[in-house]
Amino acid sequence: MLFKLLKYPSKLALLFFCRHITIQNKAVLKRNGPTLIACNHPNSFLDAIILATLFKKPIYSLARGDVFKNKRIAKILISLNILPVFRITEGAENLNSNYDTFAKCREIFKKNGVVLIFSEGLCINEWNLRALKKGTARLAFSAWNEGIDLTVIPAGINYQSFHSFGKNVQLNFGTPILKSIFNITEAEGVNIKLFNEQLKTELKSLVVKIESHEKETIKSTFHIKQHPIKKSILLIPAFIGKIVHAPLYIPVHKISWKHFEKLDHYDSVVIGLLFLLYPLYLLVISIILFAVLGNWYWMIVFILMPFLAWSFIQLKKQF
Repeated sequence: MLFKLLKYPSKLALLFFCRHITIQNKAVLKRNGPTLIACNHPNSFLDAIILATLFKKPIYSLARGDVFKNKRIAKILISLNILPVFRITEGAENLNSNYDTFAKCREIFKKNGVVLIFSEGLCINEWNLRALKKGTARLAFSAWNEGIDLTVIPAGINYQSFHSFGKNVQLNFGTPILKSIFNITEAEGVNIKLFNEQLKTELKSLVVKIESHEKETIKSTFHIKQHPIKKSILLIPAFIGKIVHAPLYIPVHKISWKHFEKLDHYDSVVIGLLFLLYPLYLLVISIILFAVLGNWYWMIVFILMPFLAWSFIQLKKQF
């Protein structure tokens, strides 16, 4: 229920959180049929937010199981279509819970649903594909063994930066991985190895590989050219937008940087806080405007302020 409630506001918010999202093979976003999205994981829960808002059908995401230990948080996560997956580092006693999650995923597949899994397991802010875990293969084969016509879609998500607001994003979908390329009667270990080799080959072509010190390569890979006329039109609104949003953005940035930069969650926390606080910020400004000017002028805040914010995002320095 909460997923449905937040999906479209989140879709609108992406216009402000990201300057530009380039999508390769957009048809995947409208897939109709049991689908497992096997994605890299460079940027915490922002990865899931972007994919969940872009897909036409609801997405069920798999997330690290330890965040479900708090029952209240667990209820919120489940209402957001997020299901737990436990790793050995989170306690061997919890591993059996993964069978329940996989069973729920198979029920989703039987209803032609979409599940998102991060095949690297851990989130690390880097431009590189890391070693793949076995969970994606095990989930795929558990569905195929039940006769589900599951399609696995490799996905690579790449960010211009992990520490700047209003970034350029590249989302690439690769060649589907189907049951037909495997011998299901083969030993599980053999099939898992073959699956991961196939998935790794696909993801390598979808995930950019750049060292953090290669600034020019990063720039040439992600830079979006702005039209001169657009720059001229948005120059003044962008300048005003930077000033009027600074009282909100600067404290959010500093708090997030202090507590989450070293955990590779900075980007996601900034966006999460702004998503929650921005409506309140607009409300406060509208109340002040009403108190000062009266009449109907306060209503323009809810149109003008987002436009000013979008203008600044469009023109702010990319690198």
